[in-house]
Amino acid sequence: MAFWPALIFALVMAVLPKPPELPTDNLGDKFHHMLAFFTLTVLAGAGWPRFSMVRLALWLSLVGAGIELAQAIPALHRMADWRDWVADTGAILAGLLPVAVLRHLNRRSGSA
Repeated sequence: MAFWPALIFALVMAVLPKPPELPTDNLGDKFHHMLAFFTLTVLAGAGWPRFSMVRLALWLSLVGAGIELAQAIPALHRMADWRDWVADTGAILAGLLPVAVLRHLNRRSGSA
């Protein structure tokens, strides 16, 4: 399952005092947050098809909030920003659309 390595990668990148430069750095911090949480949502939704989408969204949003709390720790030299959590949650909600489509298609193909 690709979800767990993706989650570990996102968590490590979120708490590294000086994360490595990425080719997408010019797109801004919010882009990274949104890309990470959209990806996590799709991976989790596909990996656990019986898990409620509401619970999935709440769990992942809680992960985003936890990251912001961790980034508030002075020793990490990171900046906590509630707007990052909003970007995470917006990306989670956007990620639920392809999850819903995938689940619908899987139900249809299973009943045929």
